[in-house]
Amino acid sequence: MSKENKQTPKKEKKYVVVHDFKDLQDNNRIYIKDDVYPAEGAPKPTAARIKELSSTKNKQNQVLIKEQA
Repeated sequence: MSKENKQTPKKEKKYVVVHDFKDLQDNNRIYIKDDVYPAEGAPKPTAARIKELSSTKNKQNQVLIKEQA
């Protein structure tokens, strides 16, 4: 009996804002704590941008988003 290689659709990770910030890479969009990131209609962020916002290596030196459970 052979197993079929079925690809499951890749789920996009969702993020929640944990600290208010202005997204300088999205027309200065304002994100408020508990907003979903990225906002509906916003351009899809790069992996590098997600890493930047979810670490302290950004202009505010604090974690701005975290992955939703």
